[in-house]
Amino acid sequence: MFTLMAWLSRRRLGTLHAWGTLLGWLAYALSGTYRRRLRSHVALAGLGAEVRRQAVAETGRMVAELPWLWLRPVDRPLGAAVQWQGAELIEAALDDGRGLVLLTPHLGCFEVCAQAIAERFGQRARLTAMYRPAHQRWLRTLEETARARPGLATAPAALAGVRQMIRALRKGEAVGLLPDQVPPEGMGVWAPFFGQPAYTMTLAARLVQQTGAALLLIWAERLPAGRGYVLRVSRPVQPLPVARADSPDEEGLALACATAINQEMERLIAQCPGQYLWGYHRYKQPRRVHAATGEEAPS
Repeated sequence: MFTLMAWLSRRRLGTLHAWGTLLGWLAYALSGTYRRRLRSHVALAGLGAEVRRQAVAETGRMVAELPWLWLRPVDRPLGAAVQWQGAELIEAALDDGRGLVLLTPHLGCFEVCAQAIAERFGQRARLTAMYRPAHQRWLRTLEETARARPGLATAPAALAGVRQMIRALRKGEAVGLLPDQVPPEGMGVWAPFFGQPAYTMTLAARLVQQTGAALLLIWAERLPAGRGYVLRVSRPVQPLPVARADSPDEEGLALACATAINQEMERLIAQCPGQYLWGYHRYKQPRRVHAATGEEAPS
């Protein structure tokens, strides 16, 4: 499998995206579970058939571009494949020295965000990205190879990873998370997402609250015909809710913050709904894991 991935990594991005379109429709045709989930989630968001068709193709392109992204040599930068909008917001946040929390949903090419940030800002402030290791050994090895890049560190989705991110923020560095990823049991709250309760991480807000870090949003739009990506950086529309001195309701605050972050993710997704990963099992029950290691706990 690694040999195939290495061969694919040497193809042109436009070629991979063309193959990915076919792959997306093949997966949609062969998997009834995936097909029903994607259709249901698109409908839940009040969107129609055109977005659904776009999402099928874009999901295939997302998978097909991974070899190009993961196995690209370290000495071959993204360069002109990435255009920036709002990079000055990251510059200003890093200049402030309080640390920076970057949030991106499963929208567009979210894998390119970490690499692009590390290439542009890694020499002045390392980016630590949280990840959940794959179950398959070969894929886990591939992920580790892909993410071993200058200016980029990874943190497991466990208590050890949380501590690692807090240390990074207190040093004035940046951290990145996917806040629409279903967290392990005990690390989230049920908050509305497109009108339906979804188990939502509380970590993003806690990192900001505990360290005083800045908060920005980022996502990478995939351009047609393999022309690359546009990274769009923005501030949240509304600040995170804060605790009231006369009513320290921690559970209520966690829910309010998770709801606010979900609303921000919905706003980003509305900019390009056809590139959201609607087939992701967003409304599932959380997994039970060992808090310290992130490994699945026995049922």
